[in-house]
Amino acid sequence: MESFFELVSRRQSCRKYLNKAVEKEKIIQCIEAARLAPSACNSQPWHFLIVNNKEMSLKVSECIRDKIMNKFTEECPAFIVVVEENGNITSRTGELVKNQDYRSVDIGISTEHICLQAEELGLGTCILGWFNEKALKKLLKLNKTKRIRLVISIGYPENTEVRKKIRKDISEIYTFIE
Repeated sequence: MESFFELVSRRQSCRKYLNKAVEKEKIIQCIEAARLAPSACNSQPWHFLIVNNKEMSLKVSECIRDKIMNKFTEECPAFIVVVEENGNITSRTGELVKNQDYRSVDIGISTEHICLQAEELGLGTCILGWFNEKALKKLLKLNKTKRIRLVISIGYPENTEVRKKIRKDISEIYTFIE
């Protein structure tokens, strides 16, 4: 059985997908992993819109790509659109009192749960924050008051070779306070 560290070491952004549909069962497994993610005051401020047919995926891609960014999404077989929901009264009160954006943190955690579950299932993902939110909301018939926070491309990776991760040295990212 693979360790958690091995899983996070292997997970990487995927920008080349096979022309193969992703099974609904696998996507639902990823959503179940997100459902289990922790959130401030158990508010679970998310809703996931799943786009998994070619025609609609291409339309979503049109809202995500432009002349320089995200051209790879044109070949992506599926997307998970992460919509921010209102938190519960406790978390919303905490956001006001503490001046913290708990929903964004919670959505980030649930999104990574999706990506890690996808990796375990042999799927590749890429978390996208660069998109035309207005056009995407119109396409998906979302209320104008809703916010799309992220879009996750998901599919079978063309290449499963793990690239060398370029990260800061571990000594640069922590400080013990004794």
